[in-house]
Amino acid sequence: MLNQEQPYQNKTVAYYTLGCRLNFAESSTLAYRLSELGFERQKGNRASGADLLVVNTCAVTEQATAKCRQQIRKLIRENPDAFVVVTGCYAQIEPKELADSIGGIDLIVGSEFKGENIAACLGNLTKKPEAEVMHTRFQEIHTFHASCSADDRTRHFLKVQDGCDYFCTYCTIPMARGRSRNPLIADLVKQARDVVRKGGREIVLTGVNIGDFGKTTGEDFFSLCRALDEVEGVERYRIGSIEPNLLTDDLLRWIATESRRFAPHFHIPLQAGSDEVLTLMRRRYDTALFRRKIELVKQLLPDAFIGVDVMAGMRGETPELFEKSYRFLQSLPVSQLHPFTYSERNGTKALEIKPVVPVRERHERTSRLVALSEQKLPEFYRSQAGTRRRVLWEQPEKGKTRMHGFTENYIRVEHTYVPEWINTCTEVELTPNVGTSSQGLVILAD
Repeated sequence: MLNQEQPYQNKTVAYYTLGCRLNFAESSTLAYRLSELGFERQKGNRASGADLLVVNTCAVTEQATAKCRQQIRKLIRENPDAFVVVTGCYAQIEPKELADSIGGIDLIVGSEFKGENIAACLGNLTKKPEAEVMHTRFQEIHTFHASCSADDRTRHFLKVQDGCDYFCTYCTIPMARGRSRNPLIADLVKQARDVVRKGGREIVLTGVNIGDFGKTTGEDFFSLCRALDEVEGVERYRIGSIEPNLLTDDLLRWIATESRRFAPHFHIPLQAGSDEVLTLMRRRYDTALFRRKIELVKQLLPDAFIGVDVMAGMRGETPELFEKSYRFLQSLPVSQLHPFTYSERNGTKALEIKPVVPVRERHERTSRLVALSEQKLPEFYRSQAGTRRRVLWEQPEKGKTRMHGFTENYIRVEHTYVPEWINTCTEVELTPNVGTSSQGLVILAD
């Protein structure tokens, strides 16, 4: 007899998420909802034998969409009888391409219909002769789908905002996720308290353009931060990524002088280090504003970790403008760069811009930026040697004799395994011993 409360009891599901932390948060929330309906999640990334496959896609670059297509085809080939749901940004931007190019998909779900709608459309998991498409134009995406995920360690990712009103010339995110929108501060405070009840100690605030928080509720990001700072039991918050023009001086001064829980860790997208290319991108700041913001962070929080997104090979970026951008990045007191290569996206205004940078040249520029980052990060780590920091320790992999955690300013620290330290903070002195682990740069605290 069908269990009305758990209609999918004894059914199994596998999830495959590509792209950003926001996608992972949304997949996690969907997984929780489907578990309430009776689905048992397959361990790891095993798809074999699963009754339901859910693929949450990314479309930030052509390489990302190609990877999505490859993954979907692989899953269907390995498990042809599974009911296949494809959602996420690629499903919103190119639903017809997905439906026409990949046989075996049963349900394609655009951004407005994520969450509860997916659960409501599974039926009895009978394969469909062709994909059913649930989709609206991006102008009709209005729903905010609340999401919060754990990364199986100590950290939770809380979605505080979705969508974007900026329409930068190279970017498809507004078309994939709609206009900027957000829930009430009170609702996010409740979610943060729920994280504490589940044992979470660190929360990363995520979204598409989180500094724009408040568009739909008449609130603002600074007020959100102050409200979250009052939630007892949270060890620290990290601001996932924030536009330089929205990282206000008042917020920075508050983090430096009053906040009890917001970490000195910032991820600030630059995209280009020349005003000419920033104008072509229709970014809402110039290099002077960006430099002033970085210098203010270092003035108020000298040990802060600062990560910077930068794009290589944007249309219109001549060799001279790239060199200008490179020198600008060299001169900034930032900790790490996150370079990525420009990719043409259908429907973007950048396609009208000349000259076009050859693909090979784009990758060469990206490689130079990666090398620059590999100079800056060890320098930052070495600058922290001898300081005392609070480390939030994570569960090591089974059989490992070393454990790791992160300081408030995002330094990865290793120590001999101490079981009682898991999911707790201890103060340690960072040694000058900077090395490389399988996860990247690390500093020892033995």
